[in-house]
Amino acid sequence: MAICKTDAFVIRKFDFRETSIIVEFFSHDFGRIKGILKGIRGDAKKFGSRLDIFSLNHIVFYQSRGSEIHLVSQCDLIDGFFNIRQDLAKINLASFLMEMISVVMALEDKNEDVFKLILSCLRDLADTHDAHKILNIAQIKLLRLSGFKPHFDSCVLCDSEIEGYANFSTAFGGLLCPKCAYRDMNKHDILKGTVASIRHIEKSDWQDIRRLSLSSPVRMELKSMLDKFVTFHLEKRLKTVRFL
Repeated sequence: MAICKTDAFVIRKFDFRETSIIVEFFSHDFGRIKGILKGIRGDAKKFGSRLDIFSLNHIVFYQSRGSEIHLVSQCDLIDGFFNIRQDLAKINLASFLMEMISVVMALEDKNEDVFKLILSCLRDLADTHDAHKILNIAQIKLLRLSGFKPHFDSCVLCDSEIEGYANFSTAFGGLLCPKCAYRDMNKHDILKGTVASIRHIEKSDWQDIRRLSLSSPVRMELKSMLDKFVTFHLEKRLKTVRFL
């Protein structure tokens, strides 16, 4: 088995047998991976981290060829994001992001942009007074990077350019022009400000969009639209949504 080293966020974890845990990570060099840490529940000092959800750690693991679960031999804490852990609302937002990553990212598919996105989001969550905006921006970025993004460049059915009035179709996964709107009876109106904000977020760097100002109607529409879109296309509702 090859010995691998990487930095990785803890996405989720669960107990395994009497003394071990299985942890799902999102790593810089290998994408989403699973690892078993043997004996950690029997000896908490065996590893240099408590492996709290959304903590960033440096891990060493033996890469298994016959299983998707690798043996983690070393785990040292890099950043526990303790400022986030002092605020229950921020904990819930960060936990939601971890669950979303677990669902939309394939196993062992390296994506450095997603790793950088997680790091930027958590750092800003720790310091911001507008945590929900940071999460909405991260969701839109993550959907784009994972290939699940809604289609906002043009009409999702006929590809015609949309500049004015439009509808959003959860089922088709994007905007509908007036001519195609009849194709989805469950479509709903979408604010021009929401469309413009999403387009700006998708195309801009994190440092530019973190200062983006969102009106209350746009915020409400973004939250509702993203929740419905993710639930429909993943065919399940994320468990952490109820805590947001």
